[in-house]
Amino acid sequence: MAETQVALRFNEVTFEFEHNKKLLDEVSFSVRSGSRITLMGQNGAGKSTLFKMITGEIKPTEGQVFCTPNDATIAIARQVMPQEYRDFKVRDFFAAVFKEKQYSLDKLIKDVFAVVHLDLPLDKTVKEFSGGQQARLLLAQALIQNPDILLLDEPTNNLDQYGIEHLTGFLMTYEKTCLVISHDADFLNAFTDGVLYLDVHTHKIEQYTGNYYDVVEEIKNRIERENAQNARLQAQIREKREQAEVFAHKGGKLRGVAKKMREQAEEAEENIVEVRREDKTIREFEIPCQEFAIHFDGKIIELKTVSARKNTHVLIAGPNGIGKSTLLEKLAQGTGDGYEIAPGVKLGYYKQDFSNLDFDKTAYRALAEVMAEESEHELRSTAAGFLLDGKLLSSPIKALSEGQKGLLSFCRLVLMKPGLLILDEPTNHINFRHLPIIAQALDKYQGAMFLVSHIPDFVAQIRVDEVIDLNATFI
Repeated sequence: MAETQVALRFNEVTFEFEHNKKLLDEVSFSVRSGSRITLMGQNGAGKSTLFKMITGEIKPTEGQVFCTPNDATIAIARQVMPQEYRDFKVRDFFAAVFKEKQYSLDKLIKDVFAVVHLDLPLDKTVKEFSGGQQARLLLAQALIQNPDILLLDEPTNNLDQYGIEHLTGFLMTYEKTCLVISHDADFLNAFTDGVLYLDVHTHKIEQYTGNYYDVVEEIKNRIERENAQNARLQAQIREKREQAEVFAHKGGKLRGVAKKMREQAEEAEENIVEVRREDKTIREFEIPCQEFAIHFDGKIIELKTVSARKNTHVLIAGPNGIGKSTLLEKLAQGTGDGYEIAPGVKLGYYKQDFSNLDFDKTAYRALAEVMAEESEHELRSTAAGFLLDGKLLSSPIKALSEGQKGLLSFCRLVLMKPGLLILDEPTNHINFRHLPIIAQALDKYQGAMFLVSHIPDFVAQIRVDEVIDLNATFI
């Protein structure tokens, strides 16, 4: 690959976030200028950290990161709105990325709004807008910098279907270098030129070319081939060692044969390849419904347009900005008019930005506090099913990846055993391998459930008894 074609290069890069806790181990790869690359890896593998290394926000422990040219502009659309931007007015939100005052800023904002299909007043604060609108703001903030390298971290989170289609069309014609982290397989397959796979076990990066689904299939087939090869080698090793034992006991000249057999076994051992372990998937689970008193009439929540009883699943529909998250927030906080939650109902709330969690608490404490009776065995066993090991449980929530926060939130719901579930974009940040298992659990949930999701394939796997379309219905 000619140097002029390279936009980004990692050279023997190692990164440790703590002593002897590596995320990257002597990683080397290059990205061709103008290519559209997907960064894959399990939740917590270090994908967002790698983006921070590209932007220069953090430095490698060892090795070097090169961009071409040296003064290349790099912009990142983050997966969640940074807290420090939430109180900014929209105009100030864009002004913050420029070192010098932009006298034509309003025109630049207008132009970039047209690209991301957004029309918002510039004098309102960022926090006043929906999650989907904030996602488009983050993308627009990155694009307004006209970057040489564009980094997109979960750009489809909170976007409605139209927003996802619009973003897909934009990226298919985008002429500059773009790296994307996403768990939306269909979205990725539409424009991906290649894949960088960050292996959470080896801390290496594997590089592939081709569309997303072809690469995923290639990885699967390679693992199968390597496993089959290793199985054959292991059988040969056992056979040679058994033969060596037989010949060694016979003595005489056969001892030389035994030695040769042992050497052949050692040679076979050297040929065993290190197979990348398949991404772990969460265990199947269920969210137990709260046990109610015998005299309970089954009516969990009453709204103007719908009465949600036990085993009633309600989908809240409508485009970005219509007020879906606002409605769920009011239901969760019990602050709205026009509805009534039955006394004693235990409410489980999955909030799209996880702001209902105390990020300074450990993951363990966040789980223990929702249990009716704390049981360390039950807690740790349940957490293990969501890939939350002892190290993660002892970590503060703020140290977890966004995907791990999502799995922690589902684990909380299992341990809580709620009578009412309120779920706001529960697929955000979650590895697509986990989604069928989560959908199955929600489908079987026997309490009342209110769901907001912009992922049709996910919703299609869940029983929906009522639909409230906020485009046509006002509660």
